[in-house]
Amino acid sequence: MDKNRYCVIMAGGAGSRFWPFSRNSKPKQFLDFMGTGSSLLQMTFNRFARIIPTENILVVTNRIYRDMVLEQLPQMRPDQVLAEPCRRNTAPCIAYAANRIYATNPNASMVVAPADHLITKEVEFLDAITKGFDFVTKEPVLLTLGIRPNRPETGYGYIQAGTDQKGDFKRVKTFTEKPNAELAKIFMESGEFFWNAGVFLWSVSSILKAFDDFLPDIAAKFLPGRVLFGTPDEEAFINDNFPSCQNISIDYGIMEHAKQVYVLCGDFGWSDLGTWGSLYDLSEKDANGNVNLKCRMLAYECSDNIVALPEGKLAVLQDLNGYIVAESDNALLICRKEEEQRIRQFVNDVSMMPDNEPYI
Repeated sequence: MDKNRYCVIMAGGAGSRFWPFSRNSKPKQFLDFMGTGSSLLQMTFNRFARIIPTENILVVTNRIYRDMVLEQLPQMRPDQVLAEPCRRNTAPCIAYAANRIYATNPNASMVVAPADHLITKEVEFLDAITKGFDFVTKEPVLLTLGIRPNRPETGYGYIQAGTDQKGDFKRVKTFTEKPNAELAKIFMESGEFFWNAGVFLWSVSSILKAFDDFLPDIAAKFLPGRVLFGTPDEEAFINDNFPSCQNISIDYGIMEHAKQVYVLCGDFGWSDLGTWGSLYDLSEKDANGNVNLKCRMLAYECSDNIVALPEGKLAVLQDLNGYIVAESDNALLICRKEEEQRIRQFVNDVSMMPDNEPYI
């Protein structure tokens, strides 16, 4: 394995769209949604550990989850878990990780990936990551992975590839956030647009230069000499300075502005496991399109539902079509699948209730 290759796994999200399974105390990246015996975080770590030295894998997470990361990934040292004192989106966490890596190895290249994505074609995915590492090591570019769409999906961001390319790597023309259904159909049919997988590769020097150019306020937080990485002062410094970082994604802050941005497109069996609807799409269904996870179910005149109850529970449904029925511990959610974007609102409303802590 190449000792100059690093991986940064982003695992600090709250996963509120998967409520009530995903809670503040244990969000979705720590859960076994697919029934494999491994959490999404463990699956992501094990995937990258096939091509990247274990000691070169970092996990960035909220500090309240640091012990949970180490419990699920006992092969990691405590200093491989970068603990954020608060959530500030992806750009600040990437800046923190990139500067930490640079302090150890200025010649490093890195892949950045969320902890909650599902990859069913791991061989093809890892081949693409290896090819991407070779590219960003030789070229001062920022690289993202693109997935050819097979449906007019409105829940993903899109990347438009231009005509300029270097081998299999196409220069990015535009980024577009989640489109409406009509525009998503046009994107799919054009052949120029790809789903934004949210997986990035670059040399550490290239991404730090991009922070200097486009997010100088964040870059200034981590100037060499300010942070004594690997010492007891590091945590105190991060706790004092990280909260004042701008809350912004790497896509908005850098990728949409940088000139040397390329995309590598492929078919990796990729899915952003971000919602109950995406889990429904990936799950085995009965003859009427119903999905049941962990529990047992009898369904009468029902279709296109996803039912997730504690293991061993029985659900008996009648005349229910297109719903999410999910129960975990002390909370039950019944919501139309087509309205699942409102779950965040529901969770926010629950958080405003008196004595809400047991429910969120």
